[in-house]
Amino acid sequence: MIVAGIGCKRGAGAPDIEAAIRAALARAGIALEALDVIATIEPKHDEAGIEAAAAKLGVAVVVVANAALKIAGERTATRSARVLALTGVPSVAEAAALAAAGPSARLLGPRLAIGAATCALAASAAASGAAP
Repeated sequence: MIVAGIGCKRGAGAPDIEAAIRAALARAGIALEALDVIATIEPKHDEAGIEAAAAKLGVAVVVVANAALKIAGERTATRSARVLALTGVPSVAEAAALAAAGPSARLLGPRLAIGAATCALAASAAASGAAP
């Protein structure tokens, strides 16, 4: 499973979110068709830009529960003191991707920012070729 974790400014548009996802996939050498789901945090559950980008890309949006987000936050590669103070995790995009992809998931690179959105990709153990 390939998960795109999304963090964004309030009101971020679908073009920025989609561009961040496409750029992260390109950097990782992964085809758009391999994307399984977009993940984000509870405070972003109603962001129209995330929903619109997901609809255009043909994937569902998963809202990660705060408890799962905090556990996954311990495995992020990027650490932002500002984001940690606001959300309780050092990187929203990375933590959301890791949490949605499962406990043995791995990041496919650090988060990438495009405009008002950030995207990080995570792969579940099965997708990354590792044993579950």
